[in-house]
Amino acid sequence: MVWFENKYRFDKSAIKIAHITDCHLFEDDTGKYFSVNTAENFQRTLNYLATLELDAIIFGGDLTQDHTTASYQLFAKLITASALKAPVFWLPGNHDELQTLEEITEGQILGAKHIQLEGADVLLLNSKGHTPAGWCEKEHLSELQQVLLQSSDQVLVFCHHHPLPINGYLDKHILENGPELLNCLVNSEKVAGLIHGHVHNEYHYGYRSISIVATPATSIQFSKCTEQWQQQNLGPAVRIINLGAQVYDSEVIWLDG
Repeated sequence: MVWFENKYRFDKSAIKIAHITDCHLFEDDTGKYFSVNTAENFQRTLNYLATLELDAIIFGGDLTQDHTTASYQLFAKLITASALKAPVFWLPGNHDELQTLEEITEGQILGAKHIQLEGADVLLLNSKGHTPAGWCEKEHLSELQQVLLQSSDQVLVFCHHHPLPINGYLDKHILENGPELLNCLVNSEKVAGLIHGHVHNEYHYGYRSISIVATPATSIQFSKCTEQWQQQNLGPAVRIINLGAQVYDSEVIWLDG
């Protein structure tokens, strides 16, 4: 169990998690993604999260836009400079390089992919493929099945890519074996929900017994219900999740209201 062998345990029965994703940083804090200063948005997001009583922050991928080592270092610098106290976990997006993510994994930024609490588990998946589209390797799905067999009866799963079409611009970069992943999750009879990023807006849908939700980006948002690229000036957003053995709920908070 290579991917999930690094575990982090909370000695409590319920935790509050913030899910943030798609910050698309550049090598310095002046870089702009479609006219939006992404470092400024990310810093605003961290400042907001610092006002909450959080147990964990999960970053959902696409840390970088320019694919520089300096953009990863900026991510770590902004977290260290913030007032955040909770540990930060990560999973890779299509823009990310695993090795560079691992290089900034120290101190407050942790590499665990299996988070445990009393009566519930959180699993962070690797959906990074060889193209911008997502793919969960056969070995990864096999390992996931084994971890689910040993997990609690309430499991929450995170990945970067969306597993089913959302009638949006990024359907061309969907998780290409999404149904295979979802059937694995459903068949375990333990997974309450799947949370993803990648699509740059808020979505709610489902697959059989599983709730699926998308968290908007901290960078920019894309218009919904169109295959054409359209930017929406909605500002950054986060998803706040309450998880316990008998509890799972979440809501999106838009920083600009």
